[in-house]
Amino acid sequence: MFTGIIEEIGEVVAIDRGQESARLTIRGPLVCSDARLGSSIAVNGTCLTVTDLDQGTFGCDIMAETLNRTALGRLTPGARVNLERPVALAGRLGGHIVQGHIDGVADLVSRTPGEHWEVFRFSLPAALSRYVVEKGSIAVNGTSLTVCEVSREWFEVSLIPTTLADTVLGALKPGDVVNIEVDVLAKYLESLMNKEKSC
Repeated sequence: MFTGIIEEIGEVVAIDRGQESARLTIRGPLVCSDARLGSSIAVNGTCLTVTDLDQGTFGCDIMAETLNRTALGRLTPGARVNLERPVALAGRLGGHIVQGHIDGVADLVSRTPGEHWEVFRFSLPAALSRYVVEKGSIAVNGTSLTVCEVSREWFEVSLIPTTLADTVLGALKPGDVVNIEVDVLAKYLESLMNKEKSC
């Protein structure tokens, strides 16, 4: 379980692609500092399992399901990625409950500067639009954000300078693809309501 508060911007050192899988090697000294084989680390919001550790870098395997649902397959050596370790039970939930289970990808449509912020508009996959509400939470490349405005086809978030500087979101350009995870509470509520209707 994660909170969407990015701890470190890492760098993709290598990516080895198979026919239906890939293997990532990522430099992230902070998140590696207490990691072990089998630990979980969120990479651009995707929960991955550490399979190798070596002096500030870690390796992880990506299966076909993850490649199909996320933008991880588009990464190249040198790419910067958001990194977060799982929240400790005694830790603060600074963002919102983020599982690291990506629901889909979205394109950055536009960036509009404000006085001390920027408004980012992202496309919204039709299958996910019912889970996104104004003032609700959404994770974009693993970053916990508040939805400022939403339609059936897009949603907007406002990013403060700290978020722009301390996550990979600040480097995004229109057309770039990001991972999105909607609020898990909305999915559970929908599931419960559907089960009640069928009883």
